[in-house]
Amino acid sequence: MAPGKKITARIKRTLPVKGPQAPTLSELMRWYCLNTNTHGCRRIVVSRGRLRRFIWILLTLSAVGLILWQCAELLMNYYSASVSVTVQFQKLPFPAVTICNINPYKYSSMKDYLSELDKETKKALETFYGFSEGKSKVRRSVDEWNSTGSDFFKQIPLLKFEDFSKTATDLRSGQKRKIEGSVFHKDSSIVNSGDSNDIIGFQLCDANNSSECALYTFSSGVNAIQEWYKLHYMNIMAQIPLETKEKLSYSADDLLLTCFFDGLSCDKRHFTRFHHPLHGNCYTFNSGENGTILSTSTGGSEYGLQVVLYIDEADYNPFLVTSTGAKIIVHDQNEYPFIEDIGTEIETAAATSIGMHFTRSRKLSKPYSDCTETGADIPVENLYNKSYSLQICLHSCFQKAMVDSCGCAQYAQPLPAGAEYCNYKKNPNWMYCYYRLHEKFVKEQLGCQQICKDACSFKEWALTTSIAQWPSTVLPSVSPLRTDLANLMVFYKDLNERFISENPANTLVILLSNFGGQLGLWMSCSVVCVIEIVEVFFIDSLSIVMRRQWQKAKKWWNDRKRERPGKPPQADNLERQCHDNPVCIDEDLPTFNTALRLPLPQDNPLPRTPPPNYSTLRLETAFTEQLPDTLEVGQH
Repeated sequence: MAPGKKITARIKRTLPVKGPQAPTLSELMRWYCLNTNTHGCRRIVVSRGRLRRFIWILLTLSAVGLILWQCAELLMNYYSASVSVTVQFQKLPFPAVTICNINPYKYSSMKDYLSELDKETKKALETFYGFSEGKSKVRRSVDEWNSTGSDFFKQIPLLKFEDFSKTATDLRSGQKRKIEGSVFHKDSSIVNSGDSNDIIGFQLCDANNSSECALYTFSSGVNAIQEWYKLHYMNIMAQIPLETKEKLSYSADDLLLTCFFDGLSCDKRHFTRFHHPLHGNCYTFNSGENGTILSTSTGGSEYGLQVVLYIDEADYNPFLVTSTGAKIIVHDQNEYPFIEDIGTEIETAAATSIGMHFTRSRKLSKPYSDCTETGADIPVENLYNKSYSLQICLHSCFQKAMVDSCGCAQYAQPLPAGAEYCNYKKNPNWMYCYYRLHEKFVKEQLGCQQICKDACSFKEWALTTSIAQWPSTVLPSVSPLRTDLANLMVFYKDLNERFISENPANTLVILLSNFGGQLGLWMSCSVVCVIEIVEVFFIDSLSIVMRRQWQKAKKWWNDRKRERPGKPPQADNLERQCHDNPVCIDEDLPTFNTALRLPLPQDNPLPRTPPPNYSTLRLETAFTEQLPDTLEVGQH
């Protein structure tokens, strides 16, 4: 073998071999990790420290496991050709159904409390319209009315206007007066039977300041008198104890005649009574008060709730209500029935069928919308002891403002703690205060609409109502009672439950996918690559910068200490002085480093190394004859 080839072979045997020709498996793996595009493997090899290397091993193995899992899922979904069909029969929970008579209290039982108010109301109707019981339509003279005193008209005088002029006529005294203050005109639901140019209203003034007044007018005198009647009516009812009012209203036996649910008979034990300030005793079917909520598995009118109601029109208060029948509301068991706001009226002498569609809605809370989950974040006390709703918040907010501003609570809403209902005796100014406050509430000046928020989740029953004549006139035994009876049917039209929910358009998964797509498209980066960038450009770079700053700070501090005057010399200065001072003698034997720092002798110079003897470097010839190539060199 040529000398050059021998040297090359020896070098190959001596130097380590890398790449696919590596002699050991560890060398092969090290070469792969250093040259692969898989960043995690490379970081395992080049990382310094056991902790960092362990973290990169854990991240790389986790990524490999996720890849294998996702690939297995994709392969299983790809090769699976099965089809699944699911048939589900469900039961829908039946809602709570609250039923109230439009007339809150039996008029025969209330006459003792309302006799004086009813007399004055009759006089007002006779004077203005000529209405009377069993008599012809003849207007009553003002002098005849004025012969008897009336506290009701002194507190709230009824006035007659002409074309919204600032001059009005007092219906009781017949005297004209100037009207000052704001005028608020209200629409009428009753056709005016008097002169079309006559405008009736009443004036409310501040008891503490008579110049502060508000005038409320109606295009129908009947509506004006009815509104005037309701104000005095609420003032009287606020002074009657709750137990007494419950006895004055309708019992379950009075209101409910027959009951069927899901084809089975039911009775008053399935109804729960609660007292409504404006509607008296109301009865809720399937209230869930005992912890049991009824459900139905079949749609149709025969499998819902069927109730026959006895209205007793003859015992209605003619001055308080203008229609006969009942009011119902369909609601969830945890919701308060706002019968006065969204109740559905049921006619007498008719069969009313109400078909329902059930919908559950779910909205996203912050930051997607401004709804509230439970109402705990709303700074308004819930006065109804039911689950939060926007109506509960608005009514509670207004009642709180009523107590704060007027010193008493409005009769139609629950009492806050420590408050009492308004009445003339204790709160002579409450009517004016109530109307002014209600005006601000309608104009959204109280701040309740800004504080209260929608609930994020709620249930809703869409109602479809149809009415038919009932009972049939063919039945002579029932015909005389037709105007006192009402047939009600509440049922699911079908058992399809509709669920409406909001889902965020951009989630964390979508965000990471978009970031990964952009990084992979433009830089061929993966999650491991991003972690590597964070490690190098943030952790390592920050550590280097901090280390250099620490060194600079340390050097600055040492220089500052050396420059302080009056301080003893530092150790390094002493060493420098002792290096030139023979007095400094170390008792210990010198080491190699300390020996280098010993002072040089002053008298005798150190012996130096003698120059080399070049004759010893000459090579003695080992050949008997001189080689030819050396002769050629010598000749040249």
